[in-house]
Order: sequence, then C-alpha cells, then structure tokens
Amino acid sequence: MTADPSYAVLHSSVSTLVVSHDEAVPRIVHWGSRLPDGVDASSFAALTELPTPHGSLDSWPPVSLLPERSRGWSSYGGVAAHRAGGVDWAPRFTRTSSGLEGTTFTWTGTDAVAGVSVSLRLTLDEVGVIAIHASLTNDGSTSLFVESLAPVVALPARAAEALTLTGRWSKEMQPQRHALGAGALVVENRRGRTSHQSSPTLMVGTPGFGEQDGEVWAAHLAWSGSHHLRVEALEDGSRFLTLAELLLPGEVRLEPGETYDAPLVATAYSAHGLGGISDAFHAHVRERAVHPRSPRKVILNTWEAVYMRHDVAELQRLADVAASVGVERFVLDDGWFRGRDDDHTSLGDWYVDERKYPHGLSELVDHVTGLGLEFGLWVEPEMVNPDSDLYRAHPGWALGIEGQEPVLGRHQLVLDLARPEVSAYLLERLDSLLTEHAIGYLKWDMNRDLVAAGGAAGGPSMHAQTVALYALLAELRRRHPGVEIESCASGGARVDLGIAMHTDRFWTSDCNDALERQSIQRTFSYLLPPELMGAHVGPPWSHTTARTHTLPFRGATALFGHLGFEWDLASATDEDRAGVAGVIETHKRFRPLLHHGRTVRVEHPDPSAYAHGVVAHDGGEALFCYAQLTSSDQAVPLPVRLVGLHPARRYRVERVVLPGAQWDPGRSHPAWYDVGLEADGALLAQVGIPLGVHVPEMATLIHATALT
Repeated sequence: MTADPSYAVLHSSVSTLVVSHDEAVPRIVHWGSRLPDGVDASSFAALTELPTPHGSLDSWPPVSLLPERSRGWSSYGGVAAHRAGGVDWAPRFTRTSSGLEGTTFTWTGTDAVAGVSVSLRLTLDEVGVIAIHASLTNDGSTSLFVESLAPVVALPARAAEALTLTGRWSKEMQPQRHALGAGALVVENRRGRTSHQSSPTLMVGTPGFGEQDGEVWAAHLAWSGSHHLRVEALEDGSRFLTLAELLLPGEVRLEPGETYDAPLVATAYSAHGLGGISDAFHAHVRERAVHPRSPRKVILNTWEAVYMRHDVAELQRLADVAASVGVERFVLDDGWFRGRDDDHTSLGDWYVDERKYPHGLSELVDHVTGLGLEFGLWVEPEMVNPDSDLYRAHPGWALGIEGQEPVLGRHQLVLDLARPEVSAYLLERLDSLLTEHAIGYLKWDMNRDLVAAGGAAGGPSMHAQTVALYALLAELRRRHPGVEIESCASGGARVDLGIAMHTDRFWTSDCNDALERQSIQRTFSYLLPPELMGAHVGPPWSHTTARTHTLPFRGATALFGHLGFEWDLASATDEDRAGVAGVIETHKRFRPLLHHGRTVRVEHPDPSAYAHGVVAHDGGEALFCYAQLTSSDQAVPLPVRLVGLHPARRYRVERVVLPGAQWDPGRSHPAWYDVGLEADGALLAQVGIPLGVHVPEMATLIHATALT
C-alpha cells in the first residue's frame, strides 16, 4: 500500500474502514467490503472529490466525523455547545494529533478561540464492529453548555433503505422499513430509558436487503437513556447516519477542564444481509470481558405462578417441583418486601416482609439452595411508591419539578440516583441482602419512563440518572462479582449495549405468548446473542393476550434463548410436568450449540411462517425451528432451507420431538419425519426440506448433524 499520512486504513476479516485525516476533522471515505491489503489509499482523493453544485456555497462542507457549522455544515451532527450569551457556538477545529495503532485510529483537535477541544477514537475489531468514541473538553474559563455531541458516519449513495425497531409494552422490537429519499429519517426517544417505542439501533442497506442478501450498514447507540437516531440524504447525493444521546436543556454543563464523553456508537457492515450484521454484533458482544461464560442456568420465575401471593410453604412446593423437572435457578419475583401486597405500595422499602416470611427470607433461600438450585431475587431499586416508608421519610429523593404535582407511572416515582445519599441507601440495602443471603441472581426491574424528571438542582436529570445507574451497578458487581444481574424494564424497554456492560441477561418482553415471542425474539437477535435473551415458557393460557398454546409450541419458541419458566408447576398436571422436563432436557442437550453457535434467520417465502436456527461455527451441527404462525395460503408448507450449513459436508437430518400433544396422526407428513434423511449441505441450504401439513401455532424442530 502506498504510504500516505493523510489516510488511515483499518481492516477486519470482513470489512475495511478508510479515514481521511489532514488538518481538518477526519472523515470516512470508505466503510464497506474488505479492500486488498495493497490498495493505494492516495486514490481516494480523486475518487471522493465532488463538484460544487450551482446555487450552493463555494466550498462544499465535508461530511466529516464531527462536521462543523463554521465550515458551512447545516444539518444535524457534530458539536453543538455554547457559553452564556450564545457565544462559542460554532467552533472550527485544527488537528493537534492523529495516529493509527493496530486497528485503532485516534484524532484530537482544538479551537483555541472557542476554548474547546475534541477527541475521536475508532477501533475496528476482527469481526467488523467499529467502536466510535467521541469526547468534548471545555478548555475555556467559563461554563460550556453541551447540546449534543453526535459523530457522523458517511454512507454510500446505494444505502437507500432503512430498518428501525419500534413497539410497545408486550410487543417489543417490531421492524419498520423506510425508503430513503431526499431529507432525513429521524427517530427520537425522550423517555429517559432505552424504551419500548424506539430501539437505539439503525440499519441502512441496499434496497430490499434481507437476511442473507444485500449490503447493510448498521449502528447502535450503547446508551440506556434518551437518544436521537438519524439517516439523511443531502442534495449533493451524500448520505450519512448519526446516533447520539438526546440531551435536554442544561443536562450537561462543563466547567473549565471538564469533559463530556458521548455514548459509544457501535457500527457494523455486512455484504450478506442482516445475517452478517448479527454475526458481527454477536461475536463482538461475546468477546466482552463481562460476558457470561458458564452454562446459562434454566430458570423458574415465580411471577405468573404466585404473583404477590407469597406463602413460604407454597413456594417451597413450587421449588420442589422445579428441581424435580430439571430447573437450575429459582427466582422469587415481586411481593417479598415489607408491605408489598399490590403495585400501589412499598417500593423503596427493601426489607423482608415479616408477615409473609416470619422466619426471614433464609427459610426459603435455604430450602431452594438445599435442592441444588440457585436462588434469585426480584428488585426494582430505581423506583419508589409515594405510599412507602422511604418516600414518607425522604420525599425530596424522587425526581420531579419543584412546585408541580409529580407525574406517576404505575403508581410510582423515580428515585434521584444522582443524589449520593440515594445511591448510598440503595447500595447498602442491596449489599445487605446479597451478603446476608445466598443469592446468586438479581432480576433488576424498572417499570416506568423518566418524564418531568427534575434533579436536585432543578434541571432535567435523565443524563445524570443513567450515569449514576451505571455507577451503582458497577459498585454492586465489584462487591458481589459472582452475582448475575438481569436487565428488565417493563419487559424489553432497556435493551442496549450500555446496560449490557453491567448485566448478564435481558428480559425480552413481559409477554410470554409464544406466538408474539416468535417475532420479538427474531428481531432481538439482530443485536444480541441467544444466551442473553430471556425466553420463558408460560402457562397454557397467556395473561397478556388471552391465547392458549400447546406446550411443544411454547417450548420450541423458548428453547432458542436463555430458557426459563413462568408457570405454577406445582399445580400443573403430571403430563405437563413430564413435558416441561422434556423441554429442559432438550434445551440442555443443545445448550452448548444454542449459546455459542451462529444465529441464522431464514428468508422463508411464506409470510405465514418463520424459520430460524443456530449453526455451529465449524458447521458440524445445527438446530432449526420452523414455526407456523398463521394459516398459510399454501395447501402444503413450502420447503424450508437450512441456511448456514457447510455446502461441502453431508448431513443427517432428523426431527426433534418435544413431549405433549402436537401432531394429528391424520395429517400427512414426509417420510423423513420418521426415519430421517441424508443430504449435502449445499442442497439443504438451496433446495430445502419438505414439511408436514401444519396448523397455525405449531413448530417443527430440525436437527442436522455433519457426517463428513
């Protein structure tokens, strides 16, 4: 490669990033398929030069990583900050240092007149994920008010379609497609938590990109608060995306010498559709030092079994049954603490309820651990009920606006974690619970948005709340490194890579309806691998949708995540208990594959069905699920392709049958259902295999084992 100090070239196994950096803020001139090692970087000067349009500025502003208004930038992105009186609002940065070390590019710049400096760090890992860090420092002598710090990533013109994720409680992560024309597509979240309504993930690709086809450029904001996502086409044909924390007025005020670090932006490129994006993000997440390495314990959560009706003897019987069918972790949900009989009261009073547990919580904990199960506990530390001892003693500890009636959500307010005394109280209570009892797991819930969230100084406190939450979790994990923590927020309202650095599992949705879960779990897997996805088998009748499903369908749906149960197994029939034991046995059989393999989502031609699976990285084994969601227009199901198998290897394909009523003998099915079949991976991926006649809300599990 021609040595050119004006360009930094970073390679991964699947992609190349080329950054131009001279005296001005650097800009991305190529982010896409891997280029040859010997590419002449100096060619980019001619290849990326654009003519100046008529009727425009004489010098067209570049789409840099931090575009500057002082150079004519008129869209969103870059540095937005000012001092009192509105001055120093349009800095122009000059490079003070830049360099490439391995696959990390760094650049710093300053504006001595405005008294601000910025730094950028881009790291491209081997699997193709770029981690973009940006920070802003106040070098002046007066306060600097930060409105936003939004790195901008240039895209090619062929990136003309976007995919975003929206939803609501119990129906999270619903995909939306957008054709990109002139102007901007903007997704904003002002709820103070990651939210059900707008995931901080944005995917832009060539028109019609799918699971295995098309180019995709994806970005995710690793932040658990409010956010702004944007993809825009400018009149000269330039395109860009940007993701940033959405700051309310006055949330970030830098005193002289202080620095604001923008949340990490994680990006990935795929030449092979959404599947390549998942490959990159899953591998990236699994490389984290905090990623759980031990087998993911099968859970029984007590919520849909007993709700807040806690009786020690009843819970002990439930634990006995759970142990007998193969459960490995027993999680006691809401209702265990002082005065908690419904959701109107007692949040904040984190002491064991003596009425329900006259001999203390240890009586139940010891019983559960004596069965060989790990004990887990539900908490919601960030919240407080007005009807609680804590609120009556410290009403000023809740976020709110002075002189205004507080805005309730689920009968609760939000504690101001940025107050040192509040975080200290919560740390003391949680630390005491974990020290006094053999608790190996916390289900950390958070059941309302942050609105009208004024802090101690009167201004909005969403940013400070998220920073304080991370600090509280970090200290708790430091004191109790063996305790796993689940991120739950009314289900899936806090699923992001920011909270993932402090937790070990996500509660994907409060909806355990297997039909709804098929779509929710499918889109969850765009970003995160199965071992982090809480997937529970609920009772036959779903309390969120009033639908009833067979155990095999519920089991096949939950099998592909971190398996759990939310069901009163003590009252279940012997047949259902045997079925549960069979689901657990099947999950444990395939757990190493499911939690370490490569997730594939099949692009199936029949919209009434989903097909997906997990393939071992060496191609030696795979498990697929074909789920019939609704009645098909086809008389016979269309063949399902087993994508991801090694094309040159020969496979034995067999059906995996979960216990329970799932098959009508009067319906036709192909011979391989009974005797299996053998075929080459190329044929299985391209031609597919036939299926029996299906009814809605039914699933078939398919196991492929390499013979050669």
